[in-house]
Amino acid sequence: MRFSTLSVVCCIAMLFYACSGDSAYSTKSMKVFRYNEPAGIQWLDPAKMTKYEDFLVAQQLFNGLVALDDSLQLIPCIAASWMESNDGKSYTFFLREDVLFHSSDLLNNESIKVKAEDVAFSFNRIMDEKIASPGKYIFNNLLEYPNGIEIIDNYTLKINLKTPQPSFLYQLCLPYGSILPSEVVEHFNDDFSQNAIGTGPFQLNKWKKDVKLILSRNPSYFEVNSMGEKLPFIEGISVTFIADKNQEFINFSSGNLDMISGIDEDGKDILLTMNGELKDEFKSKFHLQKQPWLNTDYIGVLVDDSINSITNNPLRSKLLRKAIGYSIDRNTLVKFLRNGIGSPAIHGFIPKGMPGFEKYKINGFNYNLPKAKELISEINNLSSISINLAATEQYKTLCEYLQHQIQQLGVQVKISIYTSSGLRQRIANFDATFYRKSWVADFPEPINYFQLFYSGNLFPEKGYNYYRFQNEVYDSLYVLSLSTPDERKRFEYYKKMQEIIHECVPVIPLFYAETIRFFQNNVAGVCSNSMNTLSLKKVKILDNIFDK
Repeated sequence: MRFSTLSVVCCIAMLFYACSGDSAYSTKSMKVFRYNEPAGIQWLDPAKMTKYEDFLVAQQLFNGLVALDDSLQLIPCIAASWMESNDGKSYTFFLREDVLFHSSDLLNNESIKVKAEDVAFSFNRIMDEKIASPGKYIFNNLLEYPNGIEIIDNYTLKINLKTPQPSFLYQLCLPYGSILPSEVVEHFNDDFSQNAIGTGPFQLNKWKKDVKLILSRNPSYFEVNSMGEKLPFIEGISVTFIADKNQEFINFSSGNLDMISGIDEDGKDILLTMNGELKDEFKSKFHLQKQPWLNTDYIGVLVDDSINSITNNPLRSKLLRKAIGYSIDRNTLVKFLRNGIGSPAIHGFIPKGMPGFEKYKINGFNYNLPKAKELISEINNLSSISINLAATEQYKTLCEYLQHQIQQLGVQVKISIYTSSGLRQRIANFDATFYRKSWVADFPEPINYFQLFYSGNLFPEKGYNYYRFQNEVYDSLYVLSLSTPDERKRFEYYKKMQEIIHECVPVIPLFYAETIRFFQNNVAGVCSNSMNTLSLKKVKILDNIFDK
């Protein structure tokens, strides 16, 4: 075993230097999955992570007690099983006894085994005020220390909540639920990112920020596939950080990358048909993976009358907001502006792909210009109304389409383009009151979206309710849904909340996003789900594409 581990590490090390210089070594001769991350990677410490790109790497390095499968169903991971109390306020986890941390000089034959004390350490670290983890919120509902986490024995622990929290197990699937070895974390402290140790299918080999990240196969990984074969199959993962999307595509086309994720305006017209399918001329080289993504693209609207009345904002009119919602042809938007990537957001704010979607979807804003004009006919001095649509440069074409659609109502629409930071600042200062945004789910539970409209989360005092939407009925339903374990009843609350959002229009949903990834044809076994995760433990790099 030691010889095998050393061989893999040496091979991966050669790969790192080969990709950084003019070495003769090549990834093409190795079973290494190569992808590019234009936005870079900031942290490899789960407690510090906020970026989606970091989350993808966390999935390769770490495990939690539970995980999500391709259908967003909860499955065992480090916990072989768990038991929920009848009142929904306690979870008892029974750990596997064969899970080991990655090899480290700081771990001996006993401490390398994952035990209940490691789980308690990892969760308490996230809650530690000194760490200031952005993931602290997932443990806000635990009983006060030391009653929140009880260690029963080496492989059993119990987590006690103040109130029932149906989303809790889903939240444990975030990187903040990763299990870490205390000996390594406390030794490196702030430098743990550069020396990350977890339990995942791959382990950290080399990381040079903005240059390259190399992960090597974990030879002691505990999972097997349905055939009983040991995972992972490939020798490693190589991540580059090429910021230019054109250069990224050139590398992919020439076979130097195994995957690219997402494409720019030019790329989608080159690769995709108007129906979002891969063009025939590329099918001999690449294949396309496309699926729903828990991401709603929308127009956000400031609906706080105390602010809008001062600025004489015409969007304080609910009739105008509703008319705008019905004036937008979302089918045309998705087909022609997005080459069929995504689906029209006509069933409320919660996106397709969310578990239970069919149970709480509503009849939302479908294209109905006569209805829009009927609504707006009740507004006086229509021709004098002018609204300003704010966005970033990336969405200028989308905004021009929306401008044309809305101006069918007889109102004037101006477009203001800002940098990402500039737009955030204007929204925060309430200078931008009508703006293009999107919301990506942190975990697959609708409460992730409904929190944006709860008056207890008003921005800037308490949370992410940038629209400053306030509705007493909505608030009461939201509070009820947080602690209702009965899924059927909870879905009833969700549908009513969707209907209130639609009626009051603090947001105008545009489309539900989809993920698109392109792979070389010799790549098989990449797993994902509507959270846009990237599971590489079952990936195979095939010598012959017919081996698929």
